[in-house]
Amino acid sequence: VQYVESGGGLVQPGDSLRLSCAASGVPSDYFGIGWFRQAPGKQREGISFIDSRNGRTYYADSVKGRFTIVRDNSVTVFLQMNSLKSEDTANYYCAERAVPPEFSGGHVFYPADYRSWGQGTQVTVSS
Repeated sequence: VQYVESGGGLVQPGDSLRLSCAASGVPSDYFGIGWFRQAPGKQREGISFIDSRNGRTYYADSVKGRFTIVRDNSVTVFLQMNSLKSEDTANYYCAERAVPPEFSGGHVFYPADYRSWGQGTQVTVSS
């Protein structure tokens, strides 16, 4: 299965965007979808995860209260981003989680626990 991100763009501070993560096939033997972002010169940062087994959601402190991860009845996962800030500027990626969150002690944002990364979609927040 491959994932394709879309929905990025250039917006002003305070604006909203909704990113989509669509699967090319039917995922199996996975534990959910995570969203990560990477700004130039910085490490990849995990920002949100939704557990495919129970719908439980996780957020990084940097986006908590502003971003919401949801999934539809198919295999598409969305990231609703509100109150965007300049520091949200990055390339945004989604990937499927290969191990249960409980195997990582609840720390769900280790990139090594994910596979089938998409190519990313660029989000630029600038006035």
